[in-house]
Amino acid sequence: LQYGIVLDAGSSHTAMFVYKWPADKENDTGVVSEHGMCDVEGPGISSYSSNPPEAGTSLEHCLNQALRDVPKEKHVGTPLYLGATAGMRLLNIADPQASDAVLRAVAATLKMYPFDFRGAKILSGEEEGVFGWVTTNYLLENFIKRGWLGEWIQPQKKTLGAMDFGGASTQITFETRDMIENPRNEVMLKLYGQAYKVYTQSFLCYGRDQVLKRLLSKLLQTESYQETVSHPCWPMGYNKSLLLSSIYDSPCTEKERPSLALNTTVTLVGTGNGNLCTLHVSKLFDFTNCSFSHCSFDGVFQPKVSGNFIAFSAFFYTVDFIQTVMGRPVHLPSDLKDAAETICATSWSELLQKAPKLEKRLPDYCAVSTFVYLLTTKGYSFNNHSFPNIAFQKKVGETSIGWALGYMLNLTNMIPAEKPSSHKSMLYNYWVILILLFVVTTLTSLVTAICLLRHSKSSII
Repeated sequence: LQYGIVLDAGSSHTAMFVYKWPADKENDTGVVSEHGMCDVEGPGISSYSSNPPEAGTSLEHCLNQALRDVPKEKHVGTPLYLGATAGMRLLNIADPQASDAVLRAVAATLKMYPFDFRGAKILSGEEEGVFGWVTTNYLLENFIKRGWLGEWIQPQKKTLGAMDFGGASTQITFETRDMIENPRNEVMLKLYGQAYKVYTQSFLCYGRDQVLKRLLSKLLQTESYQETVSHPCWPMGYNKSLLLSSIYDSPCTEKERPSLALNTTVTLVGTGNGNLCTLHVSKLFDFTNCSFSHCSFDGVFQPKVSGNFIAFSAFFYTVDFIQTVMGRPVHLPSDLKDAAETICATSWSELLQKAPKLEKRLPDYCAVSTFVYLLTTKGYSFNNHSFPNIAFQKKVGETSIGWALGYMLNLTNMIPAEKPSSHKSMLYNYWVILILLFVVTTLTSLVTAICLLRHSKSSII
């Protein structure tokens, strides 16, 4: 077996994935699987901008687990990557020097381990979207698969679109035959000799955590930064005091920063008003300006969504909460809308009773569910016909869906641009032929024996 390690340094936390695959099947599809996984304790690495060395130290627990997960004799040959996403993209906008310092500190820690460290970098939003799409379709064997005789076959299956919803950004990526009017959204891929024209778009500041900060900022603006402000998306019975600095510490909100001192405290009081919540969340999008034939929002071109989709990360967690905690199905846009309204109307004490273990995130499910509804329907234009084509999933089999696997496959060249040569399955074919010959010989022997037995019985009679 061969192994590979990818650290997914997201905006709110870092996760480490250890992958494994048979050494003699490097270019097969569907053979790479998740061998181990570790959630790094604490926030994302971008949170350590004022103390970069701590960003590296935070990874040590999971890296020590990787030492145990990967056999010792394989350590030196195991590639190790770190990819940082929207949290670090935001830090890079706000303070490029701090961003570089964090990456250097992280790299210094990773180099201390015996693995084959191949770099720590910030992924672009487009890379994040495309690698998530590659992961999804690779795991589902939509590019190529081996037939039962060992030959390579194109499964003639359509690829699935991928929708990611992280802490600081959200991505949508899907194959399309339509003209892509903005070249920035078009990616041409050639995998296993097959060409794919893919549309991809990443929306920075539209991840879960940044959406909630932007919503708080809008609410404070609306009520002129009074000491006490009502929050229609928080449940009745829930209130919290916040420093303005905790809301305006991001490039996503800094343009709305008030002239008040950032150490000013404001108290937000939940009112649980679903209609008012929807009104305020919808203000986070701009649906008015579009210089193309069709836009999603904020003037961004998007062709019509087509085919099936997998929605993962916070998309999955939000819908899973609706289905498991609230006990409501999500088949149509109206289901999502009704569920969001129900969450908004549920009091804080009732929510706590339903899901005490989720206390930290409970106040925000009303806002996030409303956001997911508006994003998918008004933003991406999913309707009653296309919305049922979205599968909200966390994994395919035992492997997590996300950009990490696609990133590793790309950097280790494990998905070739051309079809793998047929000789790679010759040895396998020989075994199949031998087994078939054995079966045919056994059946012939049985038939011959039965015929001889019958003949001998008739001779005796």
